Amino acid sequence: MTFETYRYLVYSDLYRITGRATFSLLIRQLMFGEGFKYVFWMRTCRYARSGMFRRWLVYPWAKLVLMRLRYRMGISIPIETSIGSGFYIGHFGGIVVNGECEIGKNCNISHGVTLGQANRGRSKGCPVIGDNVYIGPGAKVIGAVRVGRNVAIGANSVVTSNVLDNSVVVGIPAKVISQDGSSGYIDRTDYE
Repeated sequence: MTFETYRYLVYSDLYRITGRATFSLLIRQLMFGEGFKYVFWMRTCRYARSGMFRRWLVYPWAKLVLMRLRYRMGISIPIETSIGSGFYIGHFGGIVVNGECEIGKNCNISHGVTLGQANRGRSKGCPVIGDNVYIGPGAKVIGAVRVGRNVAIGANSVVTSNVLDNSVVVGIPAKVISQDGSSGYIDRTDYE
């Protein structure tokens, strides 16, 4: 990962929260923005691990900070997880993501969300989440499920099968209730 890519990812995450991407806002969010703080250190660990010099000087310190935040905030998202730009954690606590999941750009994840692996059956594997997806509080996406673009997953839903683009799903198991998608849930995506 290059520094330009790292910088772009960090500032796109910041823009999703504040609507602006300045250095002063970056410092403010690192001090007071709990969800952003975790995402920042997760991205920093991934960047620091990608270079020989950074791997020995920056990565151990960044990993230590991230581990401390993991226990304090109750968020477990491995640095190996493929996450696109504009990642947004609205409220922290109880968020668990398998490291083999793929998350597209402009994804909102609420508290209590699990993106987990299924170890057997027809859905063996990890979820792939598309762009502009809103995942509501307490929702679970389990197995090799493909969630399309512009999808809204309702609170406490359990998604165990593929979800088409522009769908709104709710329930256990999750069922499509409309084709209104995630418009209104995903905002500040004009950072590009």
